[in-house]
Amino acid sequence: MKELALKYGCNPNQKPSRIYMNEGELPIEVLNGRPGYINFLDALNSWQLVKELKEATGLPAAASFKHVSPAGAAVGLQLSDTLKKIYFVDDVKLPLTPIACAYARARGADRMSSYGDFIALSDECDAATATLIKREVSDGVIAPSYSDEALAILKDKRKGSYNVIKIDPSYKPAPVETKQCFGVTFEQGRNEVNLADDALFENIPTKSKDFTSEAKRDLMIALITLKYTQSNSVCYVKDGQAIGIGAGQQSRIHCTRLAGNKADIWWLRQCPKVMALPFKEGIRRADRDNTIDVYISDDYEDVLAEGTWQQFFTEKPEPLTREEKKAWIAQNTKVSLGSDAFFPFGDNIERAHKSGVEFIAQAGGSVRDDNVIETCDKYGITMAFTGVRLFHH
Repeated sequence: MKELALKYGCNPNQKPSRIYMNEGELPIEVLNGRPGYINFLDALNSWQLVKELKEATGLPAAASFKHVSPAGAAVGLQLSDTLKKIYFVDDVKLPLTPIACAYARARGADRMSSYGDFIALSDECDAATATLIKREVSDGVIAPSYSDEALAILKDKRKGSYNVIKIDPSYKPAPVETKQCFGVTFEQGRNEVNLADDALFENIPTKSKDFTSEAKRDLMIALITLKYTQSNSVCYVKDGQAIGIGAGQQSRIHCTRLAGNKADIWWLRQCPKVMALPFKEGIRRADRDNTIDVYISDDYEDVLAEGTWQQFFTEKPEPLTREEKKAWIAQNTKVSLGSDAFFPFGDNIERAHKSGVEFIAQAGGSVRDDNVIETCDKYGITMAFTGVRLFHH
């Protein structure tokens, strides 16, 4: 199949719409549903991300994409009981396989942003992974293959209309890519930079010189994630998964703050006081996510006010005070941070430190590199200048 007609483009008024190949066959097969223009953009970008994560780490990988940027990305490390609970997978009867764990991590890190996402899996989608996917609000999934049981589960989702795409894992695109803007064609070589190279971490200008093996793995995950994230972008990673992604901001400090706030929310969800919230039986997942998000925020009264808390809880919870939040966030450590270009000022490091960052990989090359290095040294942070910029537009 050389081309596939689509219902419309980015918006319903943008017709006609299609995907097609100038040479050869399309590397994808639609097994169920009718994916749209944005679905395919998310699918093909996210597939590149998980394929590269698998090649870099040797572990199954998953990504959760929204509007052509990842909301989450992770590799298939086993889940702790705490993570199982905050990702709402502690009640699953099937054993959680590595690819299922990767998906649970990618989907669970920023559940608010992942609502209505498109999913990518580096490995075959099995029954355990399909079971987790079926429970969430999602637009579709792309994977190299599906077990018969998994495909049956997914075809039953969204009244049979769920988008399921199979991709040829051996497909390799042409080395030169093109796109159009305002009728003008742009051409460039594909970004084939190798981000699984230890040489990226050899230029260490900070006093602290030690990257643990886990930190190198997490920094590779951060950099690969950033390669497929709309710029400007930064990514916080811990224990094999992105925990905060800040994308598409004009100012890098705003990216760092946005991603840091997401990382803090991920960590606060693990606070015993938050995990013990007395939710009513039968509350919808999306309502529970939103309620937790508001409870953690400075607007907690929006869910704790009289006449409101009764909609969500069996009894009124005590607020999570600013002092309690600050004390809990201070316990988060060994976080890695990647940036798709240089940090221009030390204020980015100051913000990153507040969210437990101990390891950084960034391009370097700012006229204020000395200020950035000095701020890292102030907190004992190990930072590498990779010399690689990862803009994606």
